[in-house]
Amino acid sequence: MSTVLPDLDEAQLVAAARRLAPHLRDGGIVHLRGELGAGKTTFARALLQALGVGERVKSPTYSLIESYRVGDLDVHHLDLYRLADPGELEWLGVADLWGGASLVLIEWPERGAGAMPPADLVLRLAHSAARRSLAAEAASPRGAAWLADWISKGGF
Repeated sequence: MSTVLPDLDEAQLVAAARRLAPHLRDGGIVHLRGELGAGKTTFARALLQALGVGERVKSPTYSLIESYRVGDLDVHHLDLYRLADPGELEWLGVADLWGGASLVLIEWPERGAGAMPPADLVLRLAHSAARRSLAAEAASPRGAAWLADWISKGGF
């Protein structure tokens, strides 16, 4: 199952992220794909704020991982753009992040190929000037349930 929202401005992209957030409270894996400047971090930041992250949501571009606790849910935001080799993920201890009550948002998941868990939901962002497009594709039964619920509630 997949769907596309074309021609979004930044406010609409943020609104879409906020509408997705409630569907992810049971944890899982979300891959965020797209070129530099496509809106991956903007989307992730809006989603994290909508989940209830009360502190400043920083980009993990330099730290590679930013982690938060929202109620009983551990939320990890990874940005793998600066990763030179997927083997680097082992010394970062990221394998401990998957599973249990955790939500993992991964920007640039292709840079960690072979060392990353499969996605439940893949979000592809693309840009054209100041506008964006957002494509969502379910990659697991959990992701299909998220996407169907997101669509049925008018979020996508």
